[in-house]
Amino acid sequence: MVKCQKNSNLRLFFVNAFLSVQLELGGVFRQFHLERTMEKTLFEKICDKEIPAEVVYEDDQVVAFRDIAPAAPTHVLVIPRKAIPRVNEAQAEDQSLLGHLLLKAAEVARSLGLSERGFRLVINNGKDGGESVPH
Repeated sequence: MVKCQKNSNLRLFFVNAFLSVQLELGGVFRQFHLERTMEKTLFEKICDKEIPAEVVYEDDQVVAFRDIAPAAPTHVLVIPRKAIPRVNEAQAEDQSLLGHLLLKAAEVARSLGLSERGFRLVINNGKDGGESVPH
């Protein structure tokens, strides 16, 4: 808490991507929420076509593109356009989007000729889960 003026207090705290400002004036609290301006992640820049990528599929919800440092003969990332940093941070409202993402991953695998022999889907969640690119 930081003193602003006589009989007033200002509190600042971050909640996810929002800055919450609580201002007390004469015993009355006023609360404001401001979106925190953050630089776009690498994946958001790819979705917005600010960084080139070899896109193999895209629609209004997901983008699939080849990894620039593949760990397998065919290594494609399928990501949601909505910024969900980790599956651990997904909300109930993301259920339909995440289901769509998995179905599109299978569709991409079929289009690349991988469905008969099989393919592997991996979701990395955090550093200890193998996440190498912050997103």
